[in-house]
Amino acid sequence: MTDATQSGPMLAADGTPLKKSLARSLRRRKLRALALIAPLLLFVLLSFVIPIVSMLFRSVENGIVSQTLPLTVVELQNWDAESGELPDEALYAAFAKDMVAAIDAKEHTKLGSRLNYEQTGMSSMFRQSGRKIKRLDPEADAPFKEKLIEIHDGWGDVNIWRVIKTHAVPITNGYFLNAVDMQRTPEGAQAQPEDKRILIKLFGRTLFMSLIITGSCILLAYPISYLLANLPMRVSNMLMILVLLPFWTSLLVRTSAWKVMLQQQGVINETLVWLGFVADDARLVIINNQFGTIIAMTHILLPFMILPMYSVMQTIPPTYTRAAKSMGATNWTTFWRIYFPQSIPGIGAGSILVFILAIGYYITPEIVGGTKGVFISNRIAYHISSSLNWGLAAALGTILLAVVLLLYWCYDKIVGIDNVKLG
Repeated sequence: MTDATQSGPMLAADGTPLKKSLARSLRRRKLRALALIAPLLLFVLLSFVIPIVSMLFRSVENGIVSQTLPLTVVELQNWDAESGELPDEALYAAFAKDMVAAIDAKEHTKLGSRLNYEQTGMSSMFRQSGRKIKRLDPEADAPFKEKLIEIHDGWGDVNIWRVIKTHAVPITNGYFLNAVDMQRTPEGAQAQPEDKRILIKLFGRTLFMSLIITGSCILLAYPISYLLANLPMRVSNMLMILVLLPFWTSLLVRTSAWKVMLQQQGVINETLVWLGFVADDARLVIINNQFGTIIAMTHILLPFMILPMYSVMQTIPPTYTRAAKSMGATNWTTFWRIYFPQSIPGIGAGSILVFILAIGYYITPEIVGGTKGVFISNRIAYHISSSLNWGLAAALGTILLAVVLLLYWCYDKIVGIDNVKLG
């Protein structure tokens, strides 16, 4: 028989089975597509993924103690920190040997700086002790206990050795505990002293003020976007230039201008006094506080809310509103029942954009916020550039990233990220 059921598999032009040929062609297309996007993937990997992974690692990495004092860490495991008694001579001898090696490698100051985050004064203690411990001979100058205590009385303090033992682990949760106003102790996690509990307050202030700024931008941007989308093109283009004009000015210049305007001798207060709305001796305090931060950041982030709204409103057919009015709907009913629901995707896109930008801002709060209007990002910047506590800065950044992702997930569950669009 010669019908198709008895013939072999279908062949391509080169004689290979058609199924195999199609699979090979598809594989080549995928490789070609991958090659085209490979530069972009590499850029994202180097500029985004690796820095974030590095930040996440820094928030738990704590190898400096065990690497700098390896013999001491081993002896500390045999010491009962709860006994209230100083370690024995074996631990002091191990510490002296480790310190001599660390001083030669110039690592003892780094170790002191790390432990100083947990116990104030340890940085100077390591630095001062290093000058004298360097002269000790680990082989010939035993015993070391009395000599080290004579060099610095801190080595005779049980709490110092407890701090070293507590933070000798290579992977630690100490930075995350510090980020939520707690601390790692031999007894476990404990709350920080009352005068040091500031970070949770900053997290709450950052979220609250970011929501206020986002809401302010929505209220101001919606009518502007509506006008831009419904006015004649010639007028709309002129107004759009005014919306984009702030992008042509430095962020630092705009923020500094707000500082000049908001101060008690600034333009706003002078105008209010001149109009008689405010007495000269009762000028408004609208700088170096939360109110000043909200005003300045609302102005700076407003274009990021207007543009998504405008792009969505432009796509709403005007025939819908005309049809509603022709059927007897009032202007308010037409807006609320027809126009507004179609503009919600633009509100969602703008809200996500503004909120994420606001929650990470630090230049504007630093300049106009004073001590009462700063965000958690200002604290992160301080630990990176001033205190050099990169572990705590990484932990704060990781928590902030987790909060943003959590809010993004909640938004997706409540509103639906598929309903967000830019036009």
